[in-house]
Amino acid sequence: MSAPTLQRRLGLVQATALNMIDMVGIGPFVTLPLVMGFMGPNFLLAWLVGAALAAVDGLIWSELGAAYPEAGGSYRFLKLAYGEHKWGRYMSFLYVWQTLIQSPLVLASGAIGFAQYFGYLVPMTEWWQPKAVAGTVVLLLVVLLYRRIEDIGKLGVALWVGVLGLMGWLIFGGLTHPNHHVDIFPVGGFSALPGLLISAAMGQAAVKTIYSYLGYYNVCHLGAEIVNPQRVIPRSIFLSILGIAALYLLLNWSVGTVIPWQEVQGWQASAGDKSQFIISVFMERLYGPAAAQAATALVLLVAFASLFAVLLGYSRIPYAAAADGEFLPIFGKLHPTKNFPYVSLLLLGGVGFVFSLLFRLGEVISAILAMRILVQFVGQAVGLMLLRRRRGTASLPFKMPLYPLPVVLAIIVWLFVFVGIAPVEVTWAGMHFKVYFQLAALGMMALGTGAFLLWSRSLGRWPYQSKSVQPYEE
Repeated sequence: MSAPTLQRRLGLVQATALNMIDMVGIGPFVTLPLVMGFMGPNFLLAWLVGAALAAVDGLIWSELGAAYPEAGGSYRFLKLAYGEHKWGRYMSFLYVWQTLIQSPLVLASGAIGFAQYFGYLVPMTEWWQPKAVAGTVVLLLVVLLYRRIEDIGKLGVALWVGVLGLMGWLIFGGLTHPNHHVDIFPVGGFSALPGLLISAAMGQAAVKTIYSYLGYYNVCHLGAEIVNPQRVIPRSIFLSILGIAALYLLLNWSVGTVIPWQEVQGWQASAGDKSQFIISVFMERLYGPAAAQAATALVLLVAFASLFAVLLGYSRIPYAAAADGEFLPIFGKLHPTKNFPYVSLLLLGGVGFVFSLLFRLGEVISAILAMRILVQFVGQAVGLMLLRRRRGTASLPFKMPLYPLPVVLAIIVWLFVFVGIAPVEVTWAGMHFKVYFQLAALGMMALGTGAFLLWSRSLGRWPYQSKSVQPYEE
């Protein structure tokens, strides 16, 4: 009897649907008021900046995903780019190491945001009630994903329809009931644009908008399960980015015409901050309390749909590493009858459950980006240049235009975002101090390096293996 393997069953519609529901999630609904608070009348500019970075970085993902359509996404890309037997092992190990932490953080961020909006429908007065809601969401996701991939693809498309329906309703409401002017172009004209782009406010706002765009690459994690991946992967990435960018800009414009940014900033300065329910308040002003409750329920559906796609994609990464012999073998196991990596799914879901009980939303969003940028986004961009130099471009199914400009631009912007992540004030045992997420990310890399060295030593592999028996390095 042959061992179970991943099956190519997901087409363009299913791949795009899974990308888009991953991207939307709870992100735009909880970050929209935060961006208004940071940017004031220029809040739309921050969403354009997020879309631009997603589009530039999407070129990198499209080229790599089309050329190497396998399970694991960045794990496989980093290993190939830096050399499969030496530095590629190290970079890909670091990525999987961080995935065991940052992917549950992504799961927790959506679950915490879900609980936040759930509080509009069912007021929660005890501190433990939102945590109980968030934890229940994570457990339910694990149960739903414990099945075959073709069933998941169908469920993903159904959830996608719910996402588009909600966004369409919200946008229509703003378009038909505008009460306030929203500045589409920068206040002060285009001469003010350079200053706005490099401002501290833009740095903070960009962290929130970029978080809301993350997920356009989810299809790369499912590369081994995509039909005709050389064509489907690039198309699904850019259809997702263009579609979500249009929806986000229209959504923000619509909300801004009903609830002006000045009012949102006033909420945030008050004790009874209503900005956490901004979509609910938006719909209540347009159509009344019943419509607000219905819209809130749809927000919860969208958030749940996104987490569904997130956990699906990330559960394939430790599996790919283990199947490749570069991670604990237990993660390489597939379910004997349903053919999915159940050990990886259960572990990431379990860690996500714990994180959903421990952390706050703002902390989670900052931690997610800080831990991803250096190894995954910057490391992957540099890796693409290494691959092009070593292997050439003749066999590439998709080649980005204007190379290497998009790669260089992506690296610069990602580093700008990394530096711009603000610290948070923490009180512990009566003491006040700041937590810098950049230092936390570097600390996780240091721990991962230690784990890699111990793992390599136990296997007798580089950098401990004798030079006389080292395999050929491409």
